[in-house]
Amino acid sequence: IMNAFGLIQIGLILLCTTTTSSLQCNHLPLQQRKVIENSLQLLDRMGKKFPQQCLREKKSFRFPEQVLKPRQKETVKMAIEEIFQHIFYIFSKNLTLAAWDGTALEQFQNGLYQQIEQLEACVIKKQTHYFRSKEVSRLKLKKYFQKIDCFLKDKQHNLCSWEISRAEMRRCLQLIDKVIRKL
Repeated sequence: IMNAFGLIQIGLILLCTTTTSSLQCNHLPLQQRKVIENSLQLLDRMGKKFPQQCLREKKSFRFPEQVLKPRQKETVKMAIEEIFQHIFYIFSKNLTLAAWDGTALEQFQNGLYQQIEQLEACVIKKQTHYFRSKEVSRLKLKKYFQKIDCFLKDKQHNLCSWEISRAEMRRCLQLIDKVIRKL
């Protein structure tokens, strides 16, 4: 009798979590917009105004906007998840010379991490259906974020390189926000 009761409890728990997660997935675009809005505010709070001495060092990384324009919503969500992972990676290392507000930075990282977790839970990876377009997107995104990473390394993660990267991430998040509003 105890075994049957235990199984029923487990079944109910599973039922509730899948219902909850599917509800969360339905509200994902709205949630993402809030997270991005919050992330943009945190990026602003992390550092002060863009330092004047960094203006002449400005660099164009050219975000591959086409990765956010496929026909399937699922592919767009996967691209967004990928972007969040790259941003999280960049903002998780060698930050000693960034001179940013630590609390804002931590909240920014936590928000990204939670969003990655949620996207992973919601995005159904139908590998074969659009495997090729996804791979092309992934490579373009990887190249884009590698440019930023190499730029940071070349500049030895100095203040200006971080400020330029922060400005670039702001642009990146604004692009995602535009896309999410259309989803």
